[in-house]
Amino acid sequence: METRVAIIGIIVEDMSSVEALNAILHDYAQFIIGRMGLPYREKKVHIISIAVDAPQDIISAMAGKIGRLSGVSSKAAYSDFSGLGQK
Repeated sequence: METRVAIIGIIVEDMSSVEALNAILHDYAQFIIGRMGLPYREKKVHIISIAVDAPQDIISAMAGKIGRLSGVSSKAAYSDFSGLGQK
């Protein structure tokens, strides 16, 4: 199955959704390459970047589930990478 490399950007404004967010990330752990989280205390939000390598439907499902959480927004950005040595 063909996979794509993508970044899912997440903004968390409602901290009561963090447990559900972490459960979703755990469910998709096999596709996650890395994760970076930044608390932006002045604005009372948390910014999270998730790097993934997965089939496009998996990435879309993951971003959709995250975006449906209360006080959480997400957006996926896909790489145009199509294989080794190709540009």
